[in-house]
Amino acid sequence: MEERFALFGDIIHSERDRTFKEFRDSYLMIRNGRVEKITKERPEGVEVHDYRGMLIIPGLIDMHLHAPQYQYAGLFMDEELLDWLNHHTFPEEGKYADIEYAERAYGIFTEDIVKSETTRFSLFATIHEDASLLLARMLEDSGLAGYIGKVNMDRNSPDYLKEDTSESIRRTLSFIEEMKDFKNVMPIITPRFIPSCSNRLLEALSNISREMHIPVQSHLDENLSEIEWVRELVPESRNYADAYAHFHLLGEEKTIMAHVVWPGEDEYPLLKNKNVFVAHSPSSNSNLSSGIAPVRKMLEAGINIGLATDLAGGSSMSMLKMLTHAIEVSKLYYRLKDESAQPLTFREAFYIATRMAGTFFGKVGAFDEDFDADVIVLDTSSIHTTLYDELSLSERLELYSYRASGRPVKAKFVKGRKVL
Repeated sequence: MEERFALFGDIIHSERDRTFKEFRDSYLMIRNGRVEKITKERPEGVEVHDYRGMLIIPGLIDMHLHAPQYQYAGLFMDEELLDWLNHHTFPEEGKYADIEYAERAYGIFTEDIVKSETTRFSLFATIHEDASLLLARMLEDSGLAGYIGKVNMDRNSPDYLKEDTSESIRRTLSFIEEMKDFKNVMPIITPRFIPSCSNRLLEALSNISREMHIPVQSHLDENLSEIEWVRELVPESRNYADAYAHFHLLGEEKTIMAHVVWPGEDEYPLLKNKNVFVAHSPSSNSNLSSGIAPVRKMLEAGINIGLATDLAGGSSMSMLKMLTHAIEVSKLYYRLKDESAQPLTFREAFYIATRMAGTFFGKVGAFDEDFDADVIVLDTSSIHTTLYDELSLSERLELYSYRASGRPVKAKFVKGRKVL
């Protein structure tokens, strides 16, 4: 049966040339979960959701976050990455062996992400198959869409998070099989990072990914100590990205690499040619003293980029907040490191967080005809300023992003289904 309806309000999205396209007092027509068109004419014979005076924008995409870390987001920010992992992250993730704890914690996470600006995601769970499946079912039932990975770790990890290699492979295959009937949430191969996975495990995960055509996510070039560690573990590789490529885990299937704060010059062409998506995590990179990622240089090199909260390295679930943080840290990179690397503009950051990141998921992240109808509605009138009536739609969006991001959105649709 055909399902057709419209959203009325002030509509804005990014064009392919990274500019904004604005439609005041217009109708976003949705047919069977996909965008039909944008029109000024009131449609006849269809339900209209009236969001008069509000902003209707594409849902935002969180390319990298750790759901089990959400409970301590905003805490323990005085340490750098490797100490932070050992002192706080690993002990917290160990709790997810207890399915009752996992149910409570993931219930809180799911409730909050539904209220957020995020419609699509790629996230890490833990090594625990049962808890990871529980999270997958919660997110599937929520109506959101994206990827979830059962994490793999069989070396250089605490005993309570260190898997037997054969068991890690078996549980990964079981996790994938259990999700075969899901419609919106799909599995993604998730070696935590090279230091936590043996060569045998990396080779097995690569085979699973390529044989079953399942995407891959991991971490890359986040921290200088980590990079040196990988150099010792995989001495035959030219660089950290090449170490993943050595195990056929870089771009053989769709691939997300989080952070990429310290890429070497020889990694740029590898990331571009392998069509890798970089999950830029500006808040986390700052909180954990990892550094400032060279986003402008990666864009100019033709590398795909999305934005990410990286909870709980990042302390907020708000993707609009990540958008403004990305702009802010790009200004620091420009001023302190390389004045040839111009800062991101607001329109570029929004493009990265929607249309560019959306290509990882398919026809997602914009309101082009036949794109998935992923939509959020923002009540920008809640911001009090004498300038409000003079603002363009993009200026209203910018104002909201800086002054009101993180508030629960007014409404949210994923693939045309209202989830909030």
